[in-house]
Amino acid sequence: MPPTTPYAGKFSSCAPYGNNNNHPQPHSPYRNGNGTGPKPTKENIYNGAYSSTENPYDIPQPHSSYRSSSVSSVTAKEHHYNSSCAVSENPYSSPQPHSPRQHSTSCPGRAYRHTSSSSGSEQSSRNNSVVAKGRRYGHGVTASYGEMCYHDNSLVSASLEALIQHLVPTVDYYPDRSYVFTFLLSSRLFLHPYELMTRVCHLCVEQQRSGDALLDKIRFREVAPKLVQLLTEWTETFPYDFRDERMMRCLKDMTHHVARGDEYSWRAMQQMTQRLIKRLSALGQYEEAVAALNAVAMERPASLKSKQASGQRSDVMSMCDDPFILAQQLTHIELDRLSFIGPEEFIQTFAMKDPLENHKGFFRKRKTSNLEAYVNWFNRLSYLVATEICMPVKKKHRARIIEFFIDVAQECFNIGNFNSLMAIITGMNMSPVARLKKTWSKVNTDKFEILEHQMDPSSNFSNYRTALRGATQRSETAHSSQEKIVIPFFSLLIKDIYFLNEGCASRLTNGHINFEKLWELAKQVSEFLVWRQVICPFDRDRRILQYLVTTPVFSEDELHLASYESEGPENNMEKDSRRSLRSSLLHRENRS
Repeated sequence: MPPTTPYAGKFSSCAPYGNNNNHPQPHSPYRNGNGTGPKPTKENIYNGAYSSTENPYDIPQPHSSYRSSSVSSVTAKEHHYNSSCAVSENPYSSPQPHSPRQHSTSCPGRAYRHTSSSSGSEQSSRNNSVVAKGRRYGHGVTASYGEMCYHDNSLVSASLEALIQHLVPTVDYYPDRSYVFTFLLSSRLFLHPYELMTRVCHLCVEQQRSGDALLDKIRFREVAPKLVQLLTEWTETFPYDFRDERMMRCLKDMTHHVARGDEYSWRAMQQMTQRLIKRLSALGQYEEAVAALNAVAMERPASLKSKQASGQRSDVMSMCDDPFILAQQLTHIELDRLSFIGPEEFIQTFAMKDPLENHKGFFRKRKTSNLEAYVNWFNRLSYLVATEICMPVKKKHRARIIEFFIDVAQECFNIGNFNSLMAIITGMNMSPVARLKKTWSKVNTDKFEILEHQMDPSSNFSNYRTALRGATQRSETAHSSQEKIVIPFFSLLIKDIYFLNEGCASRLTNGHINFEKLWELAKQVSEFLVWRQVICPFDRDRRILQYLVTTPVFSEDELHLASYESEGPENNMEKDSRRSLRSSLLHRENRS
């Protein structure tokens, strides 16, 4: 069977953003020393429980074992389960398990196997009747095997039925890890995960049927370890699919079926299910904690009624006056929240609305809730920066806060925390902050201009993309945990995936699924999986973390009013705006 390793070439209709590793690693425009940070702490960084009044990141890390998990099985059959694709791995980073020679004999029949009523001999006859057709185009070879089309030994298109069949393991076949990840990730564009799992499990069982009960049991015992391996990759890489009660019922049914045929596989299924339940429990705990923290943060500060009274409020520099320490704490929050984003959330944004959206299981939570929560964190940090700058009464205090956040942003850049860096820049460029001309006149803006240049949106963020490639190269050759950190500018990552999806047809004119597109989607998402699995090496500061995630921030209107009270209106339009804002906010406070 031809290999299904990712398409190595470029295709003009859907070229992704480049990931050229030939660029030299950019050096920090600031740090002239050896760039070393504090040594990573060896203590367990989670030791409490989620609470709206405590540091929300002090629980036992719910995904620590999950990140590096490999399937533990028993006795002599352990090797059946050890090649599962853990979520912390990039499925494109290691050699694929099957060579072209291993695939070549079985490919044609996989797309044409009818399992509901065909015996083994009938299937063999069908398989042998399919002939591979190949054609040369330019520098490559395009070949068709039934309903699957390859170019230079890479799968480029196929019918949905053929792709599903290609996912189903047999006694002598197991799909490439890259194919498993890619199809499980993007199949939700075409059918619900529950439908896919039902069909895969049904095919895996039915294709072993021969009419002889004893022979069927023997054949299923041989294929059971590979079915368990496939389900393990699914549950570990896409655990949130199993919030659907139908998925869990299907998993339970398969566990019972496996138990009748292979005790070793049954035990592995039980261990897999236990890890899955633990992961889903941690997810629920995380979502409840984020909701509680957001509720605390939404409490309006009493100081809004008076600019003078707001000076009594604690500011960020009273919590932490070391920019590097604050950048470290921001990195903790970023990595924690990144770790709960499921890879499928990037794709489910584009998936068709399911008619069973009111189902009490899978659809009770939004399919992209953790992704949305992370975007909300970016917005919160931007407003927090603007609030901290507009809050002080005295001009010199506002200037000092601006310089402090510039230094924090600089340290975020050095760490590789581009998301916090961009959030800080965004907050400092908000109009209520940007209009404080007298305050900015007291600030040395040289470092800020360098940071803005690094994140300049012109030429499709070319400067940032170069810096990101450098950080990625540093991570791949890292000698310390700190050097492994890569936190991308998340909104741009979402935008890249969105335009990749929108710029390419999911189906070709012949009805086949455009698998070239699916490869490219999977490549971008798989890189994210590598970044999110890094465990932050810095010590945690409970007080600072609590302040960052719960302290109330001004709304946009409140920011404008605070800005006008810091530096008065410069023209009649601003005077009218201040008058209107005072009236509306006073009315709002009286109603509340």
